[in-house]
Amino acid sequence: MSIWWSLHLRREAASVPLARRLLLGTMETAGVDPDISYDLSVALSEACANAVEHGGDSGQGGPSEAYRVTAYLDGEKCRIEVTDSGPGFARAQPLQAQAQAQTQAQAQALPPVRLVSDEDENGRGLGLIQELADHVHIGNKPGRRGAVVSFDKILKWKKDAPLMAV
Repeated sequence: MSIWWSLHLRREAASVPLARRLLLGTMETAGVDPDISYDLSVALSEACANAVEHGGDSGQGGPSEAYRVTAYLDGEKCRIEVTDSGPGFARAQPLQAQAQAQTQAQAQALPPVRLVSDEDENGRGLGLIQELADHVHIGNKPGRRGAVVSFDKILKWKKDAPLMAV
């Protein structure tokens, strides 16, 4: 079983629940375990919220007024990618010993996840995505302006799922 969809969305807050509902509906129809679906939907919401808030210029019109969400359910894995046309991430340097264990390319691709207090209302998105997904890539579009946040998770299926991978 393989399902693929892509959305080109305006950088408006109303686009975030639209993307989340489409993902949840797709996974429910396919028979994905609700806990896995929920984790991925929260991660998608965080990535979309970041694209809405940080993914473009303050000027009106043009490509920076939109962002793209692409989702693949392929076999036993779901992969989601959110891209925008904003300034992207500053090149990150490894901040912790665990980051030093990553390859040089991975260390440069991941921006530092800043620690926030329980009272902070912002700044948790990338950290949540990293906690909820199995594999995460956070970086910039190659050769162009914009950020890319992609993540995947191994799927679990409900018993007798209609579209379960074989």
